[in-house]
Amino acid sequence: MLLQLRRWLPDRQLVIVADSEFAAISWLFRLTQLPGQLCLIVRFRLDAALYKPAPKRKPSTKGRPRKKGERLPTLAQVAENPKTRWQRVTIRNWYGEGRRQIELVSNTAIWFHKGQPPLPIRWVLIRDPKGKFKTQALLCTDLTVDPVQIIKWFVLRWQVEVTYHEVREHLGVETQRQWSDLAILRTTPALLSLFSLVTLLAHQHAQRRKLPIRQTAWYCKTQPTFSDALALVRRQIWQHECFRMASSHSDSPKLSARMQNRLLSALCYTP
Repeated sequence: MLLQLRRWLPDRQLVIVADSEFAAISWLFRLTQLPGQLCLIVRFRLDAALYKPAPKRKPSTKGRPRKKGERLPTLAQVAENPKTRWQRVTIRNWYGEGRRQIELVSNTAIWFHKGQPPLPIRWVLIRDPKGKFKTQALLCTDLTVDPVQIIKWFVLRWQVEVTYHEVREHLGVETQRQWSDLAILRTTPALLSLFSLVTLLAHQHAQRRKLPIRQTAWYCKTQPTFSDALALVRRQIWQHECFRMASSHSDSPKLSARMQNRLLSALCYTP
């Protein structure tokens, strides 16, 4: 998929964020050899073997060139070392918690395993001052990216995971059961696209005024739900297309404003 994306967008900078399952030297090395700007960020093991870059080869040196330099401490050892100098930063939208302070330390190294090509990386070690989550590490194939930016890009992945969970939990999106494989592949992306469009349109309206919240006798809501956002978008579209008033003052509308409002309210909240 990434090879095809690189072929389609040869001039675009691509930032790929993935989980620890994609932290494979051969795969990451292959992608770093592609033309253009390609930055991959994945979770990293704390016990990975890290080395200094290979020293410059002296003239008249025989034998195969070295792939790596001296062995460096593992990230687990760096985290436990009392001499490690941690930098405290504030990250916005930290896994749904809003603004959150964390501590980090970062450096560059060569990740190497026997039989694999040497991979230059920038690692970022993250520690929680409050001690609520375990120390974790990230790997970035672009050595020039700022460590804080690496963390911000990786945290964005959490919003995608939350979206997948919420569309199943709250919107009832399930695995499609059409007879055609192509229909199954098309339906869920189409539903997610419609969900995104409705959310963006409702958010644009909420910046100007409050979203209407429909109450029922058996359920009291304090915050608008997706059904309220969907009803708002439906109302704006249908009111413009189907209930538009006549431009001439001599023409009288067939339906009164009160009747139009009742019809729209009934239709917009129809499942």
